[in-house]
Amino acid sequence: MKTRAITGFFFVLVMLASVLTGEKTFVLFFLVLSLLCVNEFYGLVQSDDVKPQRFLGIILAAATFIPVLVYLLTREGLGYILISAPIAIITCIAELYKKSERPFHNLAYTYFGVTYLIMPFAFFSALAFLDGTYNFHLPLGFMLLLWASDTGAYLFGVKLGKSKLFERHSPKKSWEGFFGGLFTSLLVAFILSTQYIEIPTIHWAIMSLLIVVGGTFGDLVESMLKRSVGKKDSGSILPGHGGLLDRFDGLLFAAPLVFVYLYFTLSF
Repeated sequence: MKTRAITGFFFVLVMLASVLTGEKTFVLFFLVLSLLCVNEFYGLVQSDDVKPQRFLGIILAAATFIPVLVYLLTREGLGYILISAPIAIITCIAELYKKSERPFHNLAYTYFGVTYLIMPFAFFSALAFLDGTYNFHLPLGFMLLLWASDTGAYLFGVKLGKSKLFERHSPKKSWEGFFGGLFTSLLVAFILSTQYIEIPTIHWAIMSLLIVVGGTFGDLVESMLKRSVGKKDSGSILPGHGGLLDRFDGLLFAAPLVFVYLYFTLSF
């Protein structure tokens, strides 16, 4: 428990620092984080029968994400994302030379790792540049709402949890925890709306709802993934917490939902 608390403390500090210390630190941090997550994903799904192309997969992820980040910073260079196309083709060709009984399983996991992780991190990063310039309010608010949801779901679930939410994939999750997470997230959303007034209260509340719903399904899908490959944790990089995917599973589904909602509803 002590190890978990210490890890959680430093994890929160690093995440806050990545958002609050400026746009370059922000994009660099989430680029490195996303590539570490892709690498962890490949390690999670690798087995005697399935061997995703880790090196080329990470190169493909970087070739996809870096142009997006450059565009967010400079509003130029998005065309370089086309480099990812020949890399994707090379990945297929490379599989021809591997002695594998399940080549398309390898390719499927290789490509899925990029889609599953890079797209959500791209949407999350774009939240900080939604008005055309760097503003930490949205990514910071997003993280606070997600953490409030997770904390509330845990506390209410431990104290009141009786009705299973999705026992087949996550036996510990309960409807009481879900609504407890929604309550704490809405409470934090209201507090945020009093500080970051450029976004109306109703939008903070809807963000909260999207984060709770998206985060819950993101967690369930990651649990389904781990069960399908027979693993308890996605990794061991965070002592007491497991892997990076275990910490960011909620972001993977929530970030695209929040960005799309704000993109079509806010007028900066």
